[in-house]
Amino acid sequence: MNVVNTVDPRDGRRRATDLTETDESRLEAIAGQASRAAQWLSGLGRLGRADLLDAIAASLESRRVDLVAAAEAETGLSHARLDGELTRAAVQFRMFGDVLRDGGYVEAAIDHAADTPLGRGPDLRRMLVPLGPVAVFGASNFPFAFSVAGGDTAAALAAGCPTVLKAHPSHPLTSHASAEAIESAIRDLGGPDGVIATVYGEEAGRSLVRHPAIRAAALTGSVGAARGIQAAIDERPDPIPLYAELSSVNPIVVLPGAAADRGDQIAEGLFASFTGSGGQLCTKPGLAFIPSDPGADHLVDTLRERVAAAGGAVLLNERIRDAYEDRAAAFERAGAQVSARPQVEPGAGFTVAPMLLEVGLSGLTAEITEECFGPLMVVVRYHDVAELDAVLATVAPSLTGSIHRGPGDDADVVRRLVDVFAARSGRIVFDGYPTGVRVSWAQHHGGPWPSTNAVHTSVGATSIRRFLRPLAWQDAPNWILPEELRDEYKAIPRRVDGKLESGVA
Repeated sequence: MNVVNTVDPRDGRRRATDLTETDESRLEAIAGQASRAAQWLSGLGRLGRADLLDAIAASLESRRVDLVAAAEAETGLSHARLDGELTRAAVQFRMFGDVLRDGGYVEAAIDHAADTPLGRGPDLRRMLVPLGPVAVFGASNFPFAFSVAGGDTAAALAAGCPTVLKAHPSHPLTSHASAEAIESAIRDLGGPDGVIATVYGEEAGRSLVRHPAIRAAALTGSVGAARGIQAAIDERPDPIPLYAELSSVNPIVVLPGAAADRGDQIAEGLFASFTGSGGQLCTKPGLAFIPSDPGADHLVDTLRERVAAAGGAVLLNERIRDAYEDRAAAFERAGAQVSARPQVEPGAGFTVAPMLLEVGLSGLTAEITEECFGPLMVVVRYHDVAELDAVLATVAPSLTGSIHRGPGDDADVVRRLVDVFAARSGRIVFDGYPTGVRVSWAQHHGGPWPSTNAVHTSVGATSIRRFLRPLAWQDAPNWILPEELRDEYKAIPRRVDGKLESGVA
């Protein structure tokens, strides 16, 4: 068996772990356990699973010190960032507990038998039910919130789906420790092996999505990774959905009134947004459209000063470091000029210099609009707001689009920009920055391809929908129905004979 290695990106030091890549026999055993665990999860019911999610959150928090230390050594991310991310992971599990207790997510509907214009209609009852075991691929840039202890795991377990996690090679020890925290909570509630499990190695990931027990897969990663997983799925005799969050450049438009009114504030916000966490966020703004006028010149000068004074950024792994440097060089060859770049001493690890590039609107090529994962942003200077509509329509769709308004900016201009972003993004941000994705009921974290490959969100309450399917019961006896579909059950919102009824606690 191949040993799993871990690397500290701060100094490039590689060391072996006690973990090994998952072979076919072990994968087969894991898949079998997951299939059997589905009945236990289902038997818990909504309220039992809600208690389980609360227990998982508490277990993660009880191991905070060790989990954050492990992640810091494997990712180079700051202690404060990782501590906050662990809190976010716990919040996600608790939020899905609230989703389960509310019960509206099952979309329960009842149509009693009745005469209709088409004749006698049968009794029909419908709700969403679990898909079955699912595969979740951990993300490199979020060792907690989008990995083993992440939102996909929380949503899948909430839905009633056993979850097999493919650990990201950038943080295998963190993944293992996170899984142990979750497994501990499951054992304390009498749960069996297989409710969650973790596999290691690229081949194990491909084999996982080919296994007939797996009914869906979720990924936060690159387009290339998604295509590789999809190719493995395509080898199956029966297709399964892949829900993937992928590439996003997240354009920001600063209107002239905003630049003149609060240029220093916007410069500070842009700097923090594109350099935070080493620029390794899916919502990092990669393009900032800023006017070519005296008020905006001060904004750009301030932004240059902040970048020039910045220190180096530690990237997660060697592949990301190399891709960052290659993409930055490609932008320069395509005509973008280096506007600011600090002097950073090369070290043994994966440290890079943040970069601010600049190009005129007429020089913005398709290549310069591609995502660069890391602390790089391209400032695009424009003369006429009217030019932006057509140019933004050539930028690949993203998770977000942002607009900064100020005194004197025309409301009609804002409306046109909103129309463009509404067609090409999943979230429109006003007078703010796309980084910092709130975990809430109203959140949507998705967008048109290539930002995601589906209409579903990977953050927020409705992300549970990815791991559910509709099932209808026709003329079923009352005793066989799920309690949510029985006439006497009133605890959740339901649509009964076409009318929405609110739940009664």
